[in-house]
Amino acid sequence: MKITSTLCILLATARLAVAQTDFSKVEIKTTHVAGNIYMLEGSGGNIGVSVGPDGVLIVDDQFLPLAPKIEAALQKLDKGAPKFLLNTHWHGDHTGGNPHFGRKASIIAHTNVRKRLADKPDTAKEALPVVTFDDSLSVHFNGEEIRVIHLPPGHTDGDSVIYFTKSGVVHTGDQFVNARFPFIDLGSGGDVAGYVKNVETLLQKIPAGTKIIPGHGAIATREDLEKFQQMLMETMAIVRNGIAEKKSLAQIKAAGLPEKYKDWGAGFINASRWLEIAYNNLDKK
Repeated sequence: MKITSTLCILLATARLAVAQTDFSKVEIKTTHVAGNIYMLEGSGGNIGVSVGPDGVLIVDDQFLPLAPKIEAALQKLDKGAPKFLLNTHWHGDHTGGNPHFGRKASIIAHTNVRKRLADKPDTAKEALPVVTFDDSLSVHFNGEEIRVIHLPPGHTDGDSVIYFTKSGVVHTGDQFVNARFPFIDLGSGGDVAGYVKNVETLLQKIPAGTKIIPGHGAIATREDLEKFQQMLMETMAIVRNGIAEKKSLAQIKAAGLPEKYKDWGAGFINASRWLEIAYNNLDKK
């Protein structure tokens, strides 16, 4: 009941925030990352873009009202419409534009992404992935192998990371948010311990010098991912120790987190919510 209540509050808050957002004021910022890859920022998850002789491929697409602005930003990089759209997971701030871009692009995502989008009564046919996979697949596009790799349950049960092998860029989706506390969607099969393990796996797999497009936040490096892992380890230890000492969630929240993580709660998840998600998930186990 604790987990269900917390998730309902968080998701309701997120929907309200989206409803109140004035998308007319959102500007799309384009940044070159490396090689063929660019990042678009606006409102919602970061968008990865591959531009080259084969055309345009995008990773995630934010919210539907922003689709015309995103399209205009893409037109400045290449005049053609995207041929492929990769979804890192099913959340609306990463798949909201699917009904628009799915009219022309082939949408690719993990099997659970299609299942969760299809379960929403208002999902348009054009928004659904037409190519799904269970473990991994590769798209050979713009002179490089683009690997789409599913991770075990962490942020959700349908997370994938995208590795642009020649450009040396990884798009992590929300399996990594730069210098922010993450949201673990327990209602969508997410798992706190699994999330931490996935970050450890990414650090083992990502080569030195790789540029990282996080789900949210600035373009990152391996060092930023290491700082994120350290935060996860420290805060999880605080929660686990509190549970072992029979402390209540209120007591753990009152004790708080180290001062160095003060600014990490500026995003969707503040310190209190992060402790609550971690406590509810770990206490249940």
